[in-house]
Amino acid sequence: MSNLPLKNNCRYALLVPTSMGVRITPVNAQPVHCGGLFMMQVTSAETNVASIPAFLGLPVKVLTTFVKGSPIAQLIKDNLRSRGMDFEGPEVPQGGPWGYRHQFNIADSGCGARGPRVWNDGAGEVGRTLNVKDFDLERIFGREGVQIVHMSGLIAALSPDTGRFCLELARAAKQHGTRVSFDLNYRASFWKGREKELSRIFAEIASVADVLVGNEEDFQLCLGVEGPEAGGKDLAAQITGFKEMIGRVKKTYPNACTYATTLREVLDANHHLWGAVMCVGDEWFVVEPRPITVLDRIGGGDGFVGGLLYAILKGWEPAKWIQFAWASGALAVTMLTDYAQPADEEQIWSIWQGNARVQR
Repeated sequence: MSNLPLKNNCRYALLVPTSMGVRITPVNAQPVHCGGLFMMQVTSAETNVASIPAFLGLPVKVLTTFVKGSPIAQLIKDNLRSRGMDFEGPEVPQGGPWGYRHQFNIADSGCGARGPRVWNDGAGEVGRTLNVKDFDLERIFGREGVQIVHMSGLIAALSPDTGRFCLELARAAKQHGTRVSFDLNYRASFWKGREKELSRIFAEIASVADVLVGNEEDFQLCLGVEGPEAGGKDLAAQITGFKEMIGRVKKTYPNACTYATTLREVLDANHHLWGAVMCVGDEWFVVEPRPITVLDRIGGGDGFVGGLLYAILKGWEPAKWIQFAWASGALAVTMLTDYAQPADEEQIWSIWQGNARVQR
């Protein structure tokens, strides 16, 4: 039996609020400042998460905003359709060449000893206008029905409007029996000068969350929970420290039944040790860090969360949740897009089993 019973008779398995944009990355793992040929893809952390359930056939819906008449908005819509995602949101007039636009994420994937570098250009970002008044939450949660709503701290902290939007989504979800997933995703630049406001918003969302995900920095800086003691190179000590931190989170935010964090040690840009710790109820599940090969590390954490939510939605035993999540994250970092595009469940389970043999 799953330890997270879900609402039945829902149109959507997963709902995500997000600010959509594009990511540009030099081809052949070159640095951005060297110029040359770039690949452009549609991106957002929240749709990165939703991609695992969507590609594996579960119904997913995206709440966002678009720039009216923008070719980038058209690119985004076409991409979401190609991933099997429904979407809705207002069309906001650009307001001239210095008005609204979809944000740009400019990324150097890194290579070998050269670490990745990411530059976020969110000037005029239309997603900052996400507003609860633009969505019929009674229809979405009451009549259509949603099993899990997943929110990220990136959206909760994007603007005062998006913070209120996430709060209202969490409240509506609880009212209608929808489970709430919250990935804290702390970003210092978003929090600067807004610490008191955002601490209140994050604390309320965390207090009603059923699934709470974050790393040591997230739990400390978003929720004020003491982080793990430094474990040095001693793996057992590191894992014990993370367990103790999650224990402190559980005491402060006891509503959740699932708490998770990923473990990552970077050997170089293309070789990581990847693991995870998860607590479901009073039971612990650990994947000790295992070596993975990395093409582009961006999106690995989102892949982990997407795999975790897919496993929960499928009603599997919790022991499988962390395995599928770990493997989904490991899949995401082998792709040029920052979201995983699994062919089927078998592909992800093969990664967990360490089976990279050719399939004919």
